[in-house]
Amino acid sequence: MKKITLLIHCKDRPNIIARVTNFIADQGGNIVYLDQHVDREQNIFFMRLEAEFEGTEFSSEQFKDSFKNTLAESFKMKWRVYSSESQTKMALFVSKYDHCLYDLLGRYHSGELPLEIPFIISNHNDLKSIADRFNIPFYHIPVTKDTKEKAEEKQLELLKEHGIDFIVLARYMQIVTSKIISEYPNKIINIHHSFLPAFVGAKPYHSAFKRGVKIIGATSHYVTEALDAGPIIEQDVTRVSHSHNIHDLISKGRDLEKIVLSNAVKLHAQRKVMVYNNKTVIFS
Repeated sequence: MKKITLLIHCKDRPNIIARVTNFIADQGGNIVYLDQHVDREQNIFFMRLEAEFEGTEFSSEQFKDSFKNTLAESFKMKWRVYSSESQTKMALFVSKYDHCLYDLLGRYHSGELPLEIPFIISNHNDLKSIADRFNIPFYHIPVTKDTKEKAEEKQLELLKEHGIDFIVLARYMQIVTSKIISEYPNKIINIHHSFLPAFVGAKPYHSAFKRGVKIIGATSHYVTEALDAGPIIEQDVTRVSHSHNIHDLISKGRDLEKIVLSNAVKLHAQRKVMVYNNKTVIFS
């Protein structure tokens, strides 16, 4: 049994679903999941489909060629096909905060995340013991103002060498430049508190506490050259009150960061996110 995931977006017009499902049937496939969305403002059609094919004769490359010639070109589709035979590879970038790293590695170790983690990169050595505990290679690549360019060259070398599909910044406290972003468009996931842009700086929770905020949150998004302004994948919030101190706010914030980031990683790894015009369509 072979399984594929097909992602499509194009200008909306009649019969797209019928034509695609008939094509899958003609190829001998059985559709096990289908969801679609139409952006009425942009008149754009989005679809995510999973199909299974029995036997050994199915070829994903032949499927792609046939789909392109039969449907994609006539509907002017932007489309991608992913085979279940190839497992996605994720690289983790970290600094000194360990809560997101522990959470992701715990979920990975328990089989919750459908992916492979070939290595962890950090600009500090502080979290190497965690990587060692989970038997994942750890690369210490220091970053300073003078060495940033060479550091990113080394990072890219490792990413390409290991065939990395996407990157997760698990509280990596460095700005990723266009050198890496251009190589991984909509494939770099970041996590941060949701106080931006109201409370910036090194101590946002302290600033928020002084203002007496009643809601704190976390946001996970794709990295673009516009800092913290990329397409949002996942968000969550929790309420706080006057009875909570700064430590409580930080603790609740970190809990949210772990959950929001892990959900974003799962959605991306399961091919459930489609990006269009700096927005995302998230399929169930």
